[in-house]
Amino acid sequence: MKNQNKLSRREFIKITALSAGTLTISAGGLSLIEGCSGPHKSGRFFLSDDEYHLIESVAEQIIPTDEWPGGKDTRIADFIDIQLAGPYRRFQQVYRKGIAAIEDTCLNKFHTIFKDLAWDVQTEFLQEMETGTLSGDNWKDGFSGKFFELLRSHSLQGFYGSPRHGGNKDFTSYKMIGLDEVQTLGQNRYGIQ
Repeated sequence: MKNQNKLSRREFIKITALSAGTLTISAGGLSLIEGCSGPHKSGRFFLSDDEYHLIESVAEQIIPTDEWPGGKDTRIADFIDIQLAGPYRRFQQVYRKGIAAIEDTCLNKFHTIFKDLAWDVQTEFLQEMETGTLSGDNWKDGFSGKFFELLRSHSLQGFYGSPRHGGNKDFTSYKMIGLDEVQTLGQNRYGIQ
């Protein structure tokens, strides 16, 4: 009687594989229903390569490199990418809209994409964006200021947060402000070193 309720190893593997396949299909279908894509071929969680590079350039403007690594080298774009696929999922459409608006505006105004603009031009663009005064259909109702504030907030979170969430590579901000590295990091769900 005891052995009737036990699963063989082969049956367990079949059930596990079927469950995993069902979850994968469901997750893929859900992301399409929500209007968001699944993982990209680049290995990123949410952002495409072009979107990632734009976020990386913006993060470097928000936290520029000086004697300490800035937004790019501390992997703030990784933090934002990971969080948009998880806890910040509610901001996915805002990021899609905002990134497209930045690139569209840059192409129309400067004939190139944001990451290829000169440093000073990027700075001026972001200053205008912050004021909420960028014009055009993409920026109605002060969207530029709202999106800039979201980018700034998420960049600061990525820079000052724990590296286990994708940013703050090598505990840069902790070292910068004189904090000890946290010895117990807990679960590293993203496999980030």
